[in-house]
Amino acid sequence: MWPVAARLRPCALRAVAFLPDHSCARAWFSGRPLARPFFSYTSFGNGRALTQSCRYVRRRHSRAALAVAAPEKNVDKVIFGEQDEVHKVPTNKIRNFSIIAHIDHGKSTLADQLLIRTNTVPDREMQAQYMDGMDLERERGITIKLNQARMKYTASDGQLYCLNLIDTPGHVDFNYEVSRSLAACEGCLLVVDAAQGVEAQTLANVYLALDNELEIILVLNKVDLPGADPERVKKEIEDVIGLDTSNAILASAKKGIGIDEILEAIVKRIPPPPERINERLRALIFDSYYDPYKGVIVYFRVVDGRLRAGDDIRLMNTQKEFEVLEVGALAPKPVVVDELYAGEVGWLSASIRSVADARVGDTITLKRKPADAALPGYTEVRPMVYCGLFPTEGDDFEKLREALGKLQLNDAALHYEPDVSSSLGFGFRCGFLGLLHMDIVRERLEREYALDLIITAPSVVYHCLLENGKEKRVDNPSNMPEQRKGISEPFVRMEMITPRDYVGPLMELSQSRRGEFVDMQYLTELRASLVYNLPMAEVVTDFFDELKSRTQGYASMDFHQIGYRQNDLVRLDIKINGEQIDPLAVIVHKDAAYRTGKALTARLKETIPRQQFKIPIQAAIGSRIVASESLAALRKDVLAKCYGGDVSRKKKLLKKQAEGKKRMKTFGRVEVPQEAFVSVLSMNSAGDS
Repeated sequence: MWPVAARLRPCALRAVAFLPDHSCARAWFSGRPLARPFFSYTSFGNGRALTQSCRYVRRRHSRAALAVAAPEKNVDKVIFGEQDEVHKVPTNKIRNFSIIAHIDHGKSTLADQLLIRTNTVPDREMQAQYMDGMDLERERGITIKLNQARMKYTASDGQLYCLNLIDTPGHVDFNYEVSRSLAACEGCLLVVDAAQGVEAQTLANVYLALDNELEIILVLNKVDLPGADPERVKKEIEDVIGLDTSNAILASAKKGIGIDEILEAIVKRIPPPPERINERLRALIFDSYYDPYKGVIVYFRVVDGRLRAGDDIRLMNTQKEFEVLEVGALAPKPVVVDELYAGEVGWLSASIRSVADARVGDTITLKRKPADAALPGYTEVRPMVYCGLFPTEGDDFEKLREALGKLQLNDAALHYEPDVSSSLGFGFRCGFLGLLHMDIVRERLEREYALDLIITAPSVVYHCLLENGKEKRVDNPSNMPEQRKGISEPFVRMEMITPRDYVGPLMELSQSRRGEFVDMQYLTELRASLVYNLPMAEVVTDFFDELKSRTQGYASMDFHQIGYRQNDLVRLDIKINGEQIDPLAVIVHKDAAYRTGKALTARLKETIPRQQFKIPIQAAIGSRIVASESLAALRKDVLAKCYGGDVSRKKKLLKKQAEGKKRMKTFGRVEVPQEAFVSVLSMNSAGDS
């Protein structure tokens, strides 16, 4: 056999390695032959037959292909992690759970402790915030991209359990992703800081968990801190949320206190998934990401039936069909398995080209035996906040296009389309889920792709009612039609939790942002909850910064959209030397138009360099000027050479200068520097208007 193989080309030698019935193939696979041969020696004479056969083998046995590419390494350990990390257990021994908490309450640290205590991650590979894979996540201490981990745990009863931890983002921008992750679980750990108590995001997450009918295990974290007061926090939770705190677990994720009690509570109190292995396949997608070699990797939870490699699947909401190449689990590194059945959580690879084809919340079923109905809860996520991204250097436009395209491969919620401005040049109009999402994309573009960007003021999506009765969505103020019947803007329900000493400043802040008071109640003697209805346009500027500033950082907030309302809104245009500057246009309430226009024109007067002629800077609503400033001209002292003589000589020189200035103003064009745009736009986002 070896002389034959020695005479073959390298590619043919690799093909010989796939032959399961020969000694060389068994040598390559360490004595583990494949199930059956896929082609014979006669296939080498036909290039097409060989190509098809190799593709089929690679699809069915991609791990073997990796072994051929690197025969000196153990494929199971190097590529996919230890094979024995995935233990198949009965459905009644599976526990699917998530961890929900307010930001900085210790969610990621607790996840690290669970991975360490179950020996899921070796000590040499362990690092802080192990589940947070992005540097940006570790720097900010937040979870942006959710993750999952499969842990094996031997409980006090001596039984081996499979614990599937599904991590969730902790910000309101990703509320839909959190809801779908919780829908894939039967229970959750509610982590509350024993010193800070209940916060706004805590309430929002608890309501999501209750909507999905999850078993909630209360964990009071950071009990080792000097300021911790577990009894006060317990009473607060009972009064505010209504949860029974008698079986709350006192823990410190940093010190490793209470971790064993948490693991035992997961096993004993969270119910196992229902046994529906014999039903038709239905699996819930709760996340996906793009791999440059395998395409989109889909994270899912099998609700009914079972899924194997080679199955033809259909996504029930998008009606896309694919062939599954691999299925596996995360332990927490990818491990290929033969199949996943009802109750299990894992991933699949099916040569999917775009994450938009495998949207969060969609249902996977088999093409040949489709399910009768999709799993409930699917909605298509739409951007809430829009802004313009323009490179400071015009040559970086294509680089920005390529960078946005790469980011969109992993982020289906990111929308962008080309935009052009007479002042800023070529760029893109981008849509985001919220301000945090926008800030993350901007920072990744600047950090990972070395781009220097100018970002226009964020704006929300308005509904404009035209004179013909039709409604138009407007995400760019400069696109607002002149002829219209009315403008509707999105409103949000804002809930703020604050110490009682700061109730007055927060009410003043909300009233100044056109807020409508809804409710106020004292959670405890020292903490109060304020509820307001606010225009979203007032929230996406600096509301959070102002809230933290007025409460010395002690208050927290959470909001959700409640619909659109028609208001007396106008488009405020900025004109410089008679020329309208579209990127500076804003949509404001009519009552605030003068104040906003005065602030914008005053800031522009400070930042635009003086010219040889007088420059008028105006804020206008249609043809009506509501605020105006003028930038004085640079003037040469033409009278310096006159040491006396008749006054008519001086008047003649001044008249000649004035005529020149008038001619320069007629033909001159003001170039607004990028520093002026940055200054004004930062003023918009800082709420000076």
